[in-house]
Amino acid sequence: MLPPAALAPTIVVYAVRDRARALVRSAFPKRRTRAIVVRTPGEMESAFRQNLVDAALVDLGSGTEDSWKVAGLSLEYPSAPFFGMLPLRSADGPALARAAALEFADVLVEGVDDSVARELVYPRTFTARFAGALSNPPPSVGLTDERQHAVWRIIVGQAGRPVRTGAIADAMGLSREHLSRVFASAGAPNLKRVIDLVRLIAAAELAKNPGYDVRDVAAVLGFASSSHLSSTSQRIVGSRPASLSRLRTVDLVERFSQGRGRSRR
Repeated sequence: MLPPAALAPTIVVYAVRDRARALVRSAFPKRRTRAIVVRTPGEMESAFRQNLVDAALVDLGSGTEDSWKVAGLSLEYPSAPFFGMLPLRSADGPALARAAALEFADVLVEGVDDSVARELVYPRTFTARFAGALSNPPPSVGLTDERQHAVWRIIVGQAGRPVRTGAIADAMGLSREHLSRVFASAGAPNLKRVIDLVRLIAAAELAKNPGYDVRDVAAVLGFASSSHLSSTSQRIVGSRPASLSRLRTVDLVERFSQGRGRSRR
């Protein structure tokens, strides 16, 4: 597998109260989580536009106007689950109802969920859900060998982030040349093209967020530019990036399988 640091989920945190910050520090230590602490709604939105955010934690116990502006971004970026943090006193009922209306994934109860907060959040992160949904390659991609499947799982485990063939080769205990030959055997697609396919599947998911445009999607997935995303999309699935939000994974795989799995010589 790839280095654990590469797989640490990116979680954006808006925490005003000391108790909420203490929950985050204990449940999401730096060695296991990449936490981005924001102080304003603007900083929260910037974090989403600059990073592939796996989840967001919002202090709802403060009851400030800013906290609800931050919470409202859950409707702009539904690909990342939003979790509230509350002491859950009797007076917190309206806040809980408001979080439900904003489609929050869950609310972490301070003093009750501290020890299990990580287990509640991690399985629902964007990366975990993406990797789980694509754990087995679609049959039409043409990957039949177990080693091909192992490589596929490494790729989808990055959820569309850039992944180097050298890192995959190291994880598989192979040279890059041997890896490329093994992966593309028996008429299977080229490794680099499969990496691009997975990245476009992630791009299509992110493009469905109302808060993202094509430039944002390219930035958070590490494409050099929106033009780079555009050329990749047209080469791999024969579609412009603006169309990605309307395409399902099955649509992208079908287009890829129509002769786009190998480089033309």
